[in-house]
Amino acid sequence: MRTALQGSEISKFRIGEDEYDIVVRHGSGARQSIEDLEEITVFHEGATIPLTAFADISFDTGLGAIRRIDERRVVTLSSDVATGFNANALRSEAQSHIENLRLPAGYALSFTGESEDGEEAKAFSSDAFGTALMLILIVLITQFTSVTVPFVILSSVILSLIGVFIGLMITRTPFGIIMTGVGVISLTGIVVNNAIVLLDYVFKVRVSGLEKIDAIVEAGKTRFRPVILTAVTTILGLIPLTTGLSLDFGRLLEGSLGDALIVGGESSQWWGPMGVAVIWGLGVATFLTLVIVPVMYAAIDPVIGAGRLLLRGIWRRRAGESRAQEVVSGR
Repeated sequence: MRTALQGSEISKFRIGEDEYDIVVRHGSGARQSIEDLEEITVFHEGATIPLTAFADISFDTGLGAIRRIDERRVVTLSSDVATGFNANALRSEAQSHIENLRLPAGYALSFTGESEDGEEAKAFSSDAFGTALMLILIVLITQFTSVTVPFVILSSVILSLIGVFIGLMITRTPFGIIMTGVGVISLTGIVVNNAIVLLDYVFKVRVSGLEKIDAIVEAGKTRFRPVILTAVTTILGLIPLTTGLSLDFGRLLEGSLGDALIVGGESSQWWGPMGVAVIWGLGVATFLTLVIVPVMYAAIDPVIGAGRLLLRGIWRRRAGESRAQEVVSGR
């Protein structure tokens, strides 16, 4: 029956280096209906026996195929997302509809495919962002020999996320786990660099004898240009990548500037979320670096000084007690 309906490979046919299967089965006119199936005969011990002599044919439901994942039977339902709809929003709506769905014993529902890949990408981005902050914190503590100052610098990183979310809302760009996460991680390095440039100069000026507020003002005047230039050059460099802006020099040489300037493209759909995160996040972070970071440093500096005095007092008291014990034991 299998040979009659689906065919069996009996040999190969070769033309040069190409190879084709030779399949034997009934012609298309002899395998289209139930009547054709009833006319199939089976050759057994020299006799030709009709299929209807030992088998009944009836219509019923059954499995067309059995699929397994990790040795468990699965049924996969998939769908495409229409243009203009967000896959995450539709998935959340589908989850709300099946939350109260009662399944028979031994059955379970789970979201895979793009949903599973998104969860894995989310976990990876979270781990990468946390690892980046931890490594930056270790380097800053080593360089500044302080714990509070690095936290002032890293606070600008956390606050710069405000700019990222504002940019995504204004441009109506979905929060892509992969590319937006990469943009946030890359934004961290730029923001930390600008804060280090500013605070490092504050420390240098204070060593020369200036008071705290005067040192902050002087550092703001001196480091204003490097911080602004870093932000502006980064933002301008990312605009073509984010918007898909490109220039066709072939058409430009022909004298057609309108046709040579191209806005939008496939690359902007992939790199756009990353560019939006960096551009808007860096714009807000630049303001935070020039205003919030000095203010936080000025506010936390008395706390740092009081802590240092307290530690010195404790150290001196313990040193005095240990010396007194040595004198008493010597007597």
